Amino acid sequence: MRFSELSFAILFLISSLTAAQGQAKTIAERLGYPRDSKLLIIHADDLAVAHSEDTASFDALDKHAVTSASIMVPCPWLIEVAAYAKDHPDADLGLHLTLTAEWNTYRWGPVESKDKVPSLLDPSGYLWPEVEPAVRNLKVEEAEREIRSQIERAVAMGIHPTHLDSHMGVLFERPDLFAVYVKVAREYKLPFLAALSPDVSKELLSLLSEKDLLLDSVVMADPAVAPANWKTFYITAIKNLKPGVTEMIVHLGHDDAELQAVTVDHPDYGAAWRQRDYDVVTSPEFKKALEENHIILIQWKDLKKLLN
Repeated sequence: MRFSELSFAILFLISSLTAAQGQAKTIAERLGYPRDSKLLIIHADDLAVAHSEDTASFDALDKHAVTSASIMVPCPWLIEVAAYAKDHPDADLGLHLTLTAEWNTYRWGPVESKDKVPSLLDPSGYLWPEVEPAVRNLKVEEAEREIRSQIERAVAMGIHPTHLDSHMGVLFERPDLFAVYVKVAREYKLPFLAALSPDVSKELLSLLSEKDLLLDSVVMADPAVAPANWKTFYITAIKNLKPGVTEMIVHLGHDDAELQAVTVDHPDYGAAWRQRDYDVVTSPEFKKALEENHIILIQWKDLKKLLN
């Protein structure tokens, strides 16, 4: 199973990793909540990929419809996101470390100089479009050089990251890549998403320590969810949340000409998909479900405080 924007389980529990750490207190308890609390991070992916993506995500952040978001530093609309971060210093913005560029006619390259990270590039000179060729070709030292460059570029632009995660899950697909991801996150004292698939989690578990903060579950719609059932999927997910910390990953945008062009011939996670996600998380029904199920909304920066 791939943790990718193209193929992802609807609900992926990683609580076994948390249990294996044997922490005396749960994250909920360490944050001051009862042990059986249902804590939720509602997280918007892919900021900076397009203006449409940014405006929808900024609006959702401002309305507290999402509690967190993450930024794709190599993408063209980074300056817009940096301006928002400067004007909204309390916004919970992490970095969506990016080693792929998946769209058909809209591509980007690395932040680092291309001559220093040649294994990151496909024959056309852009980042690899899919997880498999990226994982097959990436040299770990070049991947590390690039993710450090992305972090430093964000910081130089006035962004203060609250956490790290991995675009299309590339950094979860090889032990050496995951080791670099964990090492860099620890160096910057940032919590990180560690959504590990069953076939690799045992191998990678040894790279984690009791000091790492692991979520209990991740929820994200996948292509099997029919558009007509979109709101039902999310409302049902809220009703079925278990005690612990869950991240619900959404992809927000407006189904406009810009985003349609960005995602052309790519219905999965395309413009209409992102409009549906935006419509759901900003809907009264979604807010009501959170309230009725006693969901406590938190941010990644709440977890970051536990590392200090």
